[in-house]
Amino acid sequence: MKKKYFIVFLSISLFLLSLAVAQAEVKKRTVIFDQGHGQKFVIEKEGDLQLSRLSGLLKGKGFDIKANAGPINNAALKTADVLIISGAFRPLSAEEINSVLRFVERGGKLCVMLHIPQPLTGLMSRLKVYASNGVIQEQENTINNAPKNFYITNMGKHKITKGLKKIGVYGAWALMTESPTAQIIGRTGPKAWIDLNGDGKFNSTDARQSFGVIIAGTLGKGRYVIFGDDAIFQNKFLDQENMSLGKNLADWMK
Repeated sequence: MKKKYFIVFLSISLFLLSLAVAQAEVKKRTVIFDQGHGQKFVIEKEGDLQLSRLSGLLKGKGFDIKANAGPINNAALKTADVLIISGAFRPLSAEEINSVLRFVERGGKLCVMLHIPQPLTGLMSRLKVYASNGVIQEQENTINNAPKNFYITNMGKHKITKGLKKIGVYGAWALMTESPTAQIIGRTGPKAWIDLNGDGKFNSTDARQSFGVIIAGTLGKGRYVIFGDDAIFQNKFLDQENMSLGKNLADWMK
């Protein structure tokens, strides 16, 4: 009799376990797009510079997509697995920065895309990531002979850049990191330069070298990636190589 009850108990336990596993597999991960810091390019619109295609890509990968038009605080991030801050024009407050860092430390994923670096300087400095004071101009791999539009072909080994031979950027800021848990995973060629004196032409007072454009790192239990350009994932440019980058990014978010 005891053996019979044991078998019934075991069967019920296995059923409940399989049910819990199935529910865990069905549960969608949630991506929060920050739209509370003056963003002009958003997920609800279909224009060339909007982010509706990126949102659609992530939905197709099984993510639940939400926009947050208010402050980034603990309540806004309570159900989030991923936070995307793209094209911010207004700075994050000290309280918001602390909330974002706590989110990452406890296991969240953070994706930052710069239109201008100033609004994210406070957050990035806490991650020991720093942006240039001017956009990069390339002399190699330019797109339509425009020095500020070019292909990145120098990729580091990382899940986000896996299998990629090139990606297009359209007005990128140089990035550097002093964090021991971060690395540059996409960089320019050695002849790229930044117009430090603002005279519109390259000379001896300007910086010329290979600049970082994508930095990936970890913080606590979580991880982050920072792109020196937000156009990478805008509708107009999210095709071919950049679409492959977007798919890799989605896989990294899981």
